Amino acid sequence: MPKTVPALLLGLVLLAAAPLAAQTGPTGATMTPAIADVVKELTPTGKIRVSINLGNVVLAKQDPTTKELSGVSVDLARELGRRLGAPIELTPFPAAGRVFEAVKAGTLDLMFLAIEPVRAQEISFTPPYVLIEGTYLVLKDSPFKSVEELDRPGHRIAVNTGSAYDLFLTRTLKQATILRGPDGIAMLLKDKLEAAAGVKQALVIHARTDASVRVMAGRFQVIEQAMGTPAGRPAAARYLRGFIEEMKASGFVAEALKRHNQPDATIAPPAAG
Repeated sequence: MPKTVPALLLGLVLLAAAPLAAQTGPTGATMTPAIADVVKELTPTGKIRVSINLGNVVLAKQDPTTKELSGVSVDLARELGRRLGAPIELTPFPAAGRVFEAVKAGTLDLMFLAIEPVRAQEISFTPPYVLIEGTYLVLKDSPFKSVEELDRPGHRIAVNTGSAYDLFLTRTLKQATILRGPDGIAMLLKDKLEAAAGVKQALVIHARTDASVRVMAGRFQVIEQAMGTPAGRPAAARYLRGFIEEMKASGFVAEALKRHNQPDATIAPPAAG
């Protein structure tokens, strides 16, 4: 007579196997085990806590009246939450340096920042989805013609503390002095400095309304904007890498930039490999 598994034992086996076939996410949606691991890592508090960096006008803005957030980073965060069936909490930050402080404090699950070696010690970054130029704002009568001329002894360059260009120039400038503060442009104007570094689009916007300054031609940096999650979340990091590549390839990023009136931003090429 062939051997059979007792009904009770068979029931226990099926019950034990059930969680491996499907699990339930924060909103009650059924998920595969792989996606369940991603959601678990991204929602330690039951929601995805997302930083929105208002210091970069290419990526995000906030309506001064309604406080509504908009921009390509907001669209990406909402699409991620929709796909994972997980609630998201968008928190605006005035500058990238504040975002990085929140990452180190453990209060964020997803962030939109430029890839930088210092940040990469704490954050697992995706490949970039947008490339932005970093350049200088100078006084209108400034004698400087190229960005390379700024790196000279005695020259003072203002930066927003903790910004991508602050970190980059800290590594690369050899002779000029970096002055840090919450508003590099204000420092340039107040103290008649040699230059203020910044994202090209933001500097152009300022120069349109201030005849005392001009934006220098050329650039000192290509800023790689990416999504990230705190280090030590391997399933989430893998998923986000694939997600951002799909968002570039599908046209989602391009359409979002167009919709939010940021035609000068360059979509990053597909990641190698």
